[in-house]
Order: sequence, then structure tokens, then C-alpha cells
Amino acid sequence: MKGNKNIIMVLLGVLIIVIGILVVYSNISYSPLKNNFNSDFKALDTETNKKNEYFTKEDFSDFPDAIVKYIENNGFIGKEKMDYAYMEYKNVYFAQSPERKLKINYSQYNFAHSPNRIALVESSIFGIPFEGYDYYIDSRGGMHGMLGKILTLFHQKGDKMDQGALCTYLSECLFVPSSILYNKNIIFEEIDPFNVKASISDEGITVSGIFTFNENYELTRFYTEDRPAIKDDGSVNSIDWSANILSYKKYDQGINFIDHVQIIWHYPEGDFVYFDGSIDKLIFK
Repeated sequence: MKGNKNIIMVLLGVLIIVIGILVVYSNISYSPLKNNFNSDFKALDTETNKKNEYFTKEDFSDFPDAIVKYIENNGFIGKEKMDYAYMEYKNVYFAQSPERKLKINYSQYNFAHSPNRIALVESSIFGIPFEGYDYYIDSRGGMHGMLGKILTLFHQKGDKMDQGALCTYLSECLFVPSSILYNKNIIFEEIDPFNVKASISDEGITVSGIFTFNENYELTRFYTEDRPAIKDDGSVNSIDWSANILSYKKYDQGINFIDHVQIIWHYPEGDFVYFDGSIDKLIFK
């Protein structure tokens, strides 16, 4: 009994020390993942619209009618072609499962000239900072999560992550219309007046999905069967996925752009909303 008590005391001591280290380190301003996010942005922010070109109707003459009306009706014609879009969400509802829910801040860059995308998650678990870095850079995708800025909880990479991250880029390509002009590997096919199939190929990976528009030609949904559901333990399931835009608003640029977004896994037993938030800040450059 005495030996067991000693072991318990040692384990408690180790646990207290570990928690103490995490708390101390979490209060240091330096963050490895935020540093990666900022460094990757600087490296990717090299391709620019040097000619200061502006969107014209003729740019989209070969695209399906729904895409053309989306561009026209939402105020992109006459605006400068952007190199990237920066979107910032505050107090997003995020869940990895019905039992594991967080409030997060989410910042992302979507680049136009090549299919690159980076996103930073900032939150806390029991008062200890949690950060996640989601990326698709140079045809490789990954998702890295850290607790207390020091403890890696997961770092998922591989073919399925590449596929999933490329699918996410495709789902958001209309947020940055210059991307569908610069990336010739994004192909559109009209299904009917309000639905367009889109596909993208990159380094041997091809994914596709369907964009849906309302009667005002606001984008309301992207649906795909090509985005794998990857758990923290690395296991993979083939689950249908959709990004749903519930509302729009006018931003400073005079563009009618997405506001409230829900992202859903469509499991056989029922839909699971794992991201639910609204854009707090939008920058085009």
C-alpha cells in the first residue's frame, strides 16, 4: 500500500510539473504554429497581379452561366484581380465530435495564382492555449495541432490529407474569383441553371464537387464525396461533406460576400455540423 501511495505521489508530482511547464510556456508570446503560419504566408505572397488588372465580363465568357452571374451579381466586375483573400472568423463553434466542442478563432489565406491555402486555429482547452495549423502548400496538405505551444497533439500528413486539403481549396475557389482564371486545372461543367460541377487536378490528385446557387446567384453550397474524414488517430472514412453559406453581407469593398458558414459531415446516422461561424474581417489584396 505504501509503495502504491509513493507511486501515486510521484505521478501527481510529474503531472503538476508538466502542467506548470505548459502554463508557463503558454504565456510566452512565441508560438511555433503561428510562426509557421506567418512564415508560410510571406513565402507564398510572391505571385502578384503586377499589371493591376481588373475583372471584366469577358474574363468569364467561357464559364457556365451560373458562374458568370455569380461574378456579376455579387460585385466583382470592375474590381481589381486579387492575389489572395484573408478571412477572419471570431468565436466559431467547432467540434471534432458531439462530445468535443470548442470556441475558436479561425484565420485563413486563400491564394489565387496556385492552389495554396493556409489556416490558423486559436483556442484553449482547460485554460491552456490550443493552436492548429491547416495547410495546402505546393500540392501537400497537413493538419498540425499543439497544446500549450509545446505539446504536439497530432500532425496528420499523407495522400488522404493532400486530397482533403485540395478539396477544401476547390470548395472556396469562388471566394477568390481570380483563382479560377489563373488556375487552368479548375474545370467547370454546367448541370442546370443553379448547379455547376467543378473539379481540380494537382500532382496526380483529382477531386470534384457541386456548387449550388440561389435565385440571386449567391453561392449557397458546395457538396463533395471526395473529402476524406480523417480522425486524430489517422483513421480514414469516406463521408460526404458540404460547406453551406447561410447568409451574405456587403463588405467595405462593395462586394456581396459570404457571412455565416456551416460545414457539415453527412454521416449515415445523421448530419454533423463541425464548423459554424461568421466572418469578422475580410481583406482582398
